[in-house]
Amino acid sequence: MAPATALIIGGLGLQAFGTVSQGLAAAQQAKAQAAMAEFNAKVAEQQAQAKRNAARFQQERQAKAGERVRSGLQAQFGASGGVPSEGIPLLIEAEQVAENELENLLIGQEGEVQAQRSESQAAGFRLQSSIFKQRASNARIGGFIGAGSSLLTGFGKL
Repeated sequence: MAPATALIIGGLGLQAFGTVSQGLAAAQQAKAQAAMAEFNAKVAEQQAQAKRNAARFQQERQAKAGERVRSGLQAQFGASGGVPSEGIPLLIEAEQVAENELENLLIGQEGEVQAQRSESQAAGFRLQSSIFKQRASNARIGGFIGAGSSLLTGFGKL
């Protein structure tokens, strides 16, 4: 084999190696991005659960506060000589109970909306992760195809 031919073959080998290395490096980078997106998805899911838990806690606090207000109203009606279970005192108590229930439902709804927003973010991160995984696979395959193409083109010129 002539020295020039050996140099050309060596150059083709280095070029192919470089192309494969680039593909593998791009694949590794995409794989790291996929892992980060997956991590972000898990964080968003944890945030969703934390928002639900916080809403439940707020609902419990609000329910206890509402019960204290209702008990205070009953005590005031009783102290004033009224009968808390009939007439105007009963209507006022019923209105207070309805207001407390509405407030409780609103707290729960707001917590659920926030939790669903976090779950949507998690789904977006999971989608990004799958895109990055596909990109990693494509980069790996592309590196090998590029190397093969370089070798075939180079050997075809010999």
